Amino acid sequence: MEQKKLPNVTIGLVLVIFSFLCCCIGGLPALLFSGIAFFLIKKDEKAYTENPDGYSNYSTLKTVKILAIVGMIIGVLYFSYTLWSINQMGGWDGYMEKVQDAMEQYQ
Repeated sequence: MEQKKLPNVTIGLVLVIFSFLCCCIGGLPALLFSGIAFFLIKKDEKAYTENPDGYSNYSTLKTVKILAIVGMIIGVLYFSYTLWSINQMGGWDGYMEKVQDAMEQYQ
């Protein structure tokens, strides 16, 4: 029997890479991309446990799963930091005032 590759591993890897690239944009894109990748990897993991002899790239699946978890952790930490920073500036209204003042300064 010829072994196939798990179908969502490559997509999950691409999503995890996007997650790491977008981790500094408030944390939500990193959390979103990593969450989707983790969901896809869990589906492939289930398919692998049903037929372990039919698939060949399980080691890559484990790597992508670990990277997705790390991406989710970074996303949660950065999102928490963003919320904390906005709170320290006086909430959303205080943050928007500071952004507007900065924009007026450079006009």
